[in-house]
Amino acid sequence: MKQLILILSLFSLLQANAFQASKGSVLGQISGMVVDKNLGYPIPYATVLINNAEGKLVSGNSSQDDGSFIIKDIPEGSYTLQIQFIGYKTYSKSIEISSGNKLVNIGSISLEADIASLEDVTIIAERSTIEQKIDRKVINIGKDLTTSGASAADIMGNLPTLTVDQDGNIAMRGNDNVRILVDGKPTNVPAAQLLKQIPSTSIKSVELITNPSAKYNPEGMSGIINIILHKNSNLGFNANVSTGVTFGKHTRANGSLDMNYRTGKFNFYTNIGGNFGKKDFNGRIFREESNSQDNIFVQNDNNSYLYKVGVDFYLNDKNTFSFYTNQNKSLGEPIGIIKISNFNDLSSNLTQNFFLDNEGLSSTYNFDYKREFKKDGHNIELELNYNEGENTEIAIFEFEGVGNNFTSYRDNVANDNSNTTINLDYVNPLSENSKLELGAEARMRETDNTYKTTNSNLNNANYNYDNNIYSFYTTYGQTFEKWSYQLGARLEQYNVEAVLDGVKIFEDDYLTVYPTAYATYTLSDKKTLQLNYGRRVDRPSLSQVNPVREFSTPRITGVGNPELDLQFTSSIEFNYTQNLDKGNFTGGVFYRFIQNEINQTFSIDPEDPAKLLLTYINGDDNTAFGLELSGSYKPNKWWSINSSFEIYNQNNRGFIGEKFVEYENTSFNFRINNSFKASENLTFQLFGYYRAPGQDLQFEAEAFYFVNTGARYSFLDDKATLSLNFTDIFNTQKLKFTTDEPYKQEGTLNPESQTVFVGFSYRFGGGKNKALRRKNRDDNEKDGGGLF
Repeated sequence: MKQLILILSLFSLLQANAFQASKGSVLGQISGMVVDKNLGYPIPYATVLINNAEGKLVSGNSSQDDGSFIIKDIPEGSYTLQIQFIGYKTYSKSIEISSGNKLVNIGSISLEADIASLEDVTIIAERSTIEQKIDRKVINIGKDLTTSGASAADIMGNLPTLTVDQDGNIAMRGNDNVRILVDGKPTNVPAAQLLKQIPSTSIKSVELITNPSAKYNPEGMSGIINIILHKNSNLGFNANVSTGVTFGKHTRANGSLDMNYRTGKFNFYTNIGGNFGKKDFNGRIFREESNSQDNIFVQNDNNSYLYKVGVDFYLNDKNTFSFYTNQNKSLGEPIGIIKISNFNDLSSNLTQNFFLDNEGLSSTYNFDYKREFKKDGHNIELELNYNEGENTEIAIFEFEGVGNNFTSYRDNVANDNSNTTINLDYVNPLSENSKLELGAEARMRETDNTYKTTNSNLNNANYNYDNNIYSFYTTYGQTFEKWSYQLGARLEQYNVEAVLDGVKIFEDDYLTVYPTAYATYTLSDKKTLQLNYGRRVDRPSLSQVNPVREFSTPRITGVGNPELDLQFTSSIEFNYTQNLDKGNFTGGVFYRFIQNEINQTFSIDPEDPAKLLLTYINGDDNTAFGLELSGSYKPNKWWSINSSFEIYNQNNRGFIGEKFVEYENTSFNFRINNSFKASENLTFQLFGYYRAPGQDLQFEAEAFYFVNTGARYSFLDDKATLSLNFTDIFNTQKLKFTTDEPYKQEGTLNPESQTVFVGFSYRFGGGKNKALRRKNRDDNEKDGGGLF
C-alpha cells in the first residue's frame, strides 16, 4: 500500500510541475500499449515514466482503461522509458527523440508477473471519486461509502442522481424507469431484490449512464445503472465471506461467499448469497368525503438464495471462452391486514386479512466467446444468454366485520417466462484516433400467466404476452488533442402479441431508429465538458398490460391495459467535471421530451362506484428538465465530504378517469455524507438526506428527511472488516401524501426504516493478485468472479 501511495504522490507532483519546453525546440511524443505477458489483456493505470540521461524524472503518465498511453511535448534528447505496475516486473527501454524521430510508437509492451513480490491484498480507495467519461459518469466506490450499509441498496441512495426507497426501488433523476446491469449484464432478478443481495464491499464502481449510446438496449427512460464488482481472477485460491445482521422490529440477516481458483488457462469461480428475515410496513389513508380511514399493515417474510458458478478458459492470447450460470430461489409468506373504519357508521367497518405463499426460481445461462485480432483493440465477440423464471403464488383473502358483504376466496397465480438473447459485437480501431463499432442483437421473450380464483366476481384466465426485438447498431468516434466525439444509431424492429384465453386481443409492430451523439472537450487536465443526445424507449411490463382483473383490497381493483403504447424519450444533457486538489466537482443540466408517457392512475371503478380502479394509461406528451451538482472535498486528512444537490421540473398531463388533469412539478433533494477517520483502521460516517415536496399526475408528496450514522473498523492486516450502521436515527423516513382525484384523500406510508446493522467480512486464501481484465459488450469489463 505504501508503495502505491508513493507512486500516486509522485505522479501528482509530476503533473503539477510538468516541464515547459523552450520555444523553438524539437518536441516529440511516445505512445504504446501495456498488456499482461501471459494473457495479452490490457493493464490499466500502469505508471509510465520518462527519465533523462542523468536518471531524473522528465515526464510521465498512466495507461488508460484499454492499456494505451501517450506522453507528449518531450524535448529532443535521449531518455529511458520505465513502466511500473504492482505485481509486475519493471519494464525499461531506451528512447531517442530527434527531428527525424519525433513520434515514437513502442507498440505492445508485455509486463511479466513478479511472483515473488505479489501480496494477497485488495486495495480499496479511502474515499469515492467521480469520473466523467464520454458516455457515462463513473463513481469509484471508496471506504467512505462501503461503511454505510450491508448491501448495494444501502449505498445507492448516497450517490448523486439516484434515490432508493425502503423497499429497494431505485430511481434516477426522480424516475424509476431505469435498467440495472451487473458487470454489464442484465439479470432477471427484480431490481429491489438484486440490490439487497449485493454486499457493499463487493462493489468497485457504479456507472451512471443517463444517456446510453446506441450500443446499448434503449429500454428505460432514465438510463442505465451499471454496477461493477471487484474481480477475483487471482492466481491460486481466493475467497471472501461477508455476513450481516439488521436489528429493528424484526431481525434480518444476509450473507455471501465468493470463491475462485485460478490455475493455468482456467479460472473457476462460484458465489453464494442469501437474504432472510421479516420486515414490517404500516400505512394510513383517510377519505374526507366518506369520513373513513384505511389502516394497512403488511409483514414481508421473504427469503432468497442465489448462487453462481462459472469458468473462464483462456485458450491463447487471442481466444477466450466463458460460461456461467446463476440460480435465484425465492420463498415468501407475507401477511397483511387492512382495516376500514367508517366513522359515520361503525356497523359498516370491515377487516381484510390476506396470507400469501409465493415461490420462485430464476435461472440464467450465459456463454461468451471473444476473438482478438492482431491489431490492438480489434476484436469480435459472440454472447448467448438464456434466462427463465417460474413463479407461483397462493393468496388467501379473509373478511371480518358486521357489514361484511364479502366472501373469503383464494387465488392461484402461476407465471412462467423466458428470455433468449443473441448478441454479436465487432470493434475496429481504424486508427490511433478513431474507432468503429458494429453489432446485431436478437431478443425473444415469452410470458405465460395463469390465474385461477374462487372469487365468484372474477374469472379464471390464461394470458400470454410475447415480444421479439431484432436490432442493429453502429457507432463511430474520433479523439483529438482536446476533444472527442461519438455518433451512433440503433435500428430496432419490435413486435408484440397478446393472447387472452386463446383469443388474440392485441398485436403491434414497430420499426424505430434510436440515434445518439456525444462530444467531449478537455479544457485542461482537470476540467472536462461534455454534451450528449439520445433517444430511448419504455416498453410496458407484464403487470401493466395484463387485462385480468385482480381484486387486491375491498376498495381497489387492479387491472392492466393490453393496448398500452410504447413511451419514447428524447434527452439532451450538458455536463462539467473538475478535479480539485482536495476533491472533485461535477455539474450538469438536462432536458427531456416524453411521448406517450405511461402513468399509473386511480379512477372510480365503472363496475362498482364504491371502489377504485388501478390501471395504466398513456398520457399526453410531457417535458422535464433539471440541474445536478455534486462533489467531494477533503478539508484535512481525517475528514472528507461527499454531497449532491438535484432540482427537477416536470409537466404532468393526462386523464384520471374522464377528467383531464395537468400539473407542473418542481422538486429538489440534497444529501451530504461526512466521513471521519479516527485512526488508520477506524472510520465514522454521518449521512443526511432531504427531499422537498413533489407532485405527480395524481399525488402530492410532502417533504421528508432522514439521518444515518455508521462506523467501520479493519483489522487482521486489513483482511477483516467490522461495520456498524444506524439508519434513520430520528425515525423520520415517512411518506405523507394528499390527492384530490378522483376524490380527496390523505395518508402516511411508514416502512420499517429505523434499524441497526452489524456486518463482518473476511478475505482468505493463498492466491496472488494479478490484474486481469477482459472486454465486456456493455461496460468494457467482462471478468470472472462477479457475484451475479
